[in-house]
Amino acid sequence: MRSGGPISYKSRGPPAKMLSMDGLLLFIEVSLVMLLATTFRVSFGFGEALIAVPLLSLLLPVRVAAPLAVLASILIAGAVILREWRHIHFKSVKKLLFGTVLGIPAGLFVLRFLPEGITKALLGIFLFLFSVFSLFKPHLFTLKDERFALPFGFFAGIAGGAYGMNGPPLALYGAGRGWTPRQFRATLQAYFLPASLLGAVGYWFSGLLTAEVGKLFLSSLPALAAGILAGHFFGQAMDERRFTSFLYGGLAGVALVLCAQGLSPFIG
Repeated sequence: MRSGGPISYKSRGPPAKMLSMDGLLLFIEVSLVMLLATTFRVSFGFGEALIAVPLLSLLLPVRVAAPLAVLASILIAGAVILREWRHIHFKSVKKLLFGTVLGIPAGLFVLRFLPEGITKALLGIFLFLFSVFSLFKPHLFTLKDERFALPFGFFAGIAGGAYGMNGPPLALYGAGRGWTPRQFRATLQAYFLPASLLGAVGYWFSGLLTAEVGKLFLSSLPALAAGILAGHFFGQAMDERRFTSFLYGGLAGVALVLCAQGLSPFIG
């Protein structure tokens, strides 16, 4: 980890001051966010960044929250793959990753030239309508083979390059393939592991993977471990029908968050 400079944590003080009351409160709050986000990610295969980064940004600077979430993503993906690697659909992973590489430049173009609020709102509206419709007609949207992995990976690259939200297109692809819950979770982790490793390398060269981020990550390990165990428990407790219902319900929730983020500058 790079040493970096001192970080101002929303008047809480740096993480080295864990013995102070403010430091202890920060530790508890960060741990609770990581526990919640990790449990969701392991249960459903995606979505922890959509939970962790916005909530952590209320406690920490974004330049700390984003690298911390990427380190957590690497650990979570590795833990799930070790347990579920037999269920990975490797052909889809390769095509999804290739499509993502192609889509990232388009995402950077969207980020630079298109209004963020309007783009997020439109993406949220589409995702919400699709998710609600699929809740009532779960088998109407089907993808019979991995030929569609490339375009879905491309859209994941656009969403990831623009806003760091490549999970929803991947979730739509997995749902359309009709994978079992274990196939769904394992295959998405096989995608997220190399993607997160590349993200960590980028943060390193940008000087954002600092010693302070490393300390926060190490202090979050108990919460991450608890979230992984809890996610495995909830994931195993869901049958395929219930998993699909919760999946589309979770996507609808993500869509509402996107709409709120996109429309907040116009409403506020």
